[in-house]
Amino acid sequence: MENEVKNLLVRRAITIHAPPEHVFDVFANRLDLWWPRSHHIGKSPSFKAKLEPKLGGRWYEVSDDGTECDWGRVLVWSPPRRIVLTWDINAQWQHDPSIANEVEVAFTPEGSAATRVELEHRKIERYGDQAQAMYGVFSSDGGWTGILQMLASVAEGSRARA
Repeated sequence: MENEVKNLLVRRAITIHAPPEHVFDVFANRLDLWWPRSHHIGKSPSFKAKLEPKLGGRWYEVSDDGTECDWGRVLVWSPPRRIVLTWDINAQWQHDPSIANEVEVAFTPEGSAATRVELEHRKIERYGDQAQAMYGVFSSDGGWTGILQMLASVAEGSRARA
């Protein structure tokens, strides 16, 4: 097919001034502290973002009324260096495991007190005709760029208080 999109992915990186163990902990175990409040798929804007810290664990939100909405699963759990998650949210912002994008996040030491966080959101071509639009969403300032900045803010702030 002439219009077929292959190997569409978003890569983002940021240096966070905290060690990898701390940054990984904030990413995985304190997701609700840094995940944007505007980024949810449930009906309620009031929710908790959760990640089960294990291979096969769920990545999801829980609304105040107890309703749960899955976002994906943990494919690789390798603290404090790497995590790979499925992104099972379709272009209509609903849970859809058939989409099965992947989000890989690597945490690499940079000097003695910083971490290079590299994120790759891949398999975006699985959105078919909506792949380019979704690429635009994920690569925007409101997408992974802004999300990583929020992670950095919480990781650096909580490190300073420790």
